[in-house]
Amino acid sequence: MATTSIAFQAAVAVASTSADLSPSIEIQTLYTPEITPTNGLLKVAVTGVCGSDWGYFQDLPRMRGNVILGHETVGYVQAIGAVAHAKWGVQEGDLVALEEYLPCGHCAYCRSGDFRLCDATDWRMGGMRYGATAMNIGSGLWGGYAQYQELHLNTVFHRVQHGVSPRHAALALPLSNGIEWTYLQGGAGPGQTVLIQGPGQQGLACVVAAREAGAERIIVTGLATETDKLRLVMAKALGAHHTIAIGEDDLLESVGELTNGYMADLVIDCASGGTDSVVSAIQLARKKGVVILGGQKRKPVPQFDSDRIIANFLTVKGMRGHSFESVELALQLIAANRHNVTQMSSHQFGLAQTEYALQTLVGKGAPSAVHMVIDPWK
Repeated sequence: MATTSIAFQAAVAVASTSADLSPSIEIQTLYTPEITPTNGLLKVAVTGVCGSDWGYFQDLPRMRGNVILGHETVGYVQAIGAVAHAKWGVQEGDLVALEEYLPCGHCAYCRSGDFRLCDATDWRMGGMRYGATAMNIGSGLWGGYAQYQELHLNTVFHRVQHGVSPRHAALALPLSNGIEWTYLQGGAGPGQTVLIQGPGQQGLACVVAAREAGAERIIVTGLATETDKLRLVMAKALGAHHTIAIGEDDLLESVGELTNGYMADLVIDCASGGTDSVVSAIQLARKKGVVILGGQKRKPVPQFDSDRIIANFLTVKGMRGHSFESVELALQLIAANRHNVTQMSSHQFGLAQTEYALQTLVGKGAPSAVHMVIDPWK
């Protein structure tokens, strides 16, 4: 067990002193925490850039103080305290993928396997979560955009299979969301038509999950923008049968033609931002169909037609995050490179490029990005 403190670099999100300016990323020199019986240390290999990181970047420094972002973390276990070792079941040197959740382990949600719903993981309720916990909590070393990260006693680990690169293993969390939403919660299976709104990370992950589940027809929709059109090409490479560019094609007419008027068995809304996709999701589902709402809008939905839900006997589910099972399934798909899933990993940046990577999430950085990782040693 390492006990000597190590100086390392971290990308810290810092609030501006001016109310008119956005937060910024500063590269700071920090020191690893003392290893106690109940914690550990991770040497970060790479951390994926999640779409939610943009919201965290804009809000958390102002609301909570300086924070190290990054929660799709893959790395090597550097040190483990004695109590933590007995609880975790991992060894020093193991390559692991972390979940962002730090669940209590004893509430009803944790005991039933839904630990992502545990209040202890909800930073909005004062809980802790990797990549969303301010530096004024404990050591403050709770994010993956750094060379080292403290391992909390309640960390949830996944061992990465031999031969899988850390960069590809970082796809585990976004891919697990697709598996959770499409297969475990959406019930996708043989003979079904699955329609996915939004060709970002989550939407493309849903394509892979639908293909693996044996869906007969996979339709992906996006906007008629250069970015979305490139991602729709990627959707077909991952297994989508049809793509629709909204603005060039009429959405409802196109889906009606593709399904002979039957519409979709399962509609998954992964689109962020505008609320139109919630309205269209209800319209695109067949009678007795299932609608999964996964893309946060951060505003109420006007023209929400609850009567259509009743008339068409629809099941509508709000969705957040992933389960332990879905992450394990995702790692299996990555290890076998099923459906060429590793091609989703499109960009790799160094620690000094963290802010550029975050800007890419909103179309202001690198072109053609699908899934990015930060390599803090690059």
